[in-house]
Amino acid sequence: MQAYTIGQAARLLGVSPDTARRWADAGRVATHRDEGGKRLIDGKDLAAFSVELAQGGSGEEDASYTSVRNAFPGIVTAIKLGDVAAQVEIQAGPHRLVSLLTREAVEELGLEVGVEATARVKSTNVHVDRV
Repeated sequence: MQAYTIGQAARLLGVSPDTARRWADAGRVATHRDEGGKRLIDGKDLAAFSVELAQGGSGEEDASYTSVRNAFPGIVTAIKLGDVAAQVEIQAGPHRLVSLLTREAVEELGLEVGVEATARVKSTNVHVDRV
């Protein structure tokens, strides 16, 4: 199982390392220490926490006035495999992305819940809203 440092988890959740550390200190996400004493979060725990965060919000208001870029680094939170096709769900900070791809691609990429992945989006129409 892949594990993430506090800094890696923060990047995947779209928050600062200090915020991720405070959440870990408060027990909102489970951590353990490696042989060197570094705090780590198991991928499955981080995936579950990222979904919880997206559904309930982080409690912090970080208004963004920028257009979202085309790459969404995140963590795989769900995979549904069919005989030929697959559905992969990625939580990228507050964004939930769902992609349909071949089962073969999922297997070749080694995708599973808790693994870091980047969703890349190409679109002919992009709408930008300012909050």
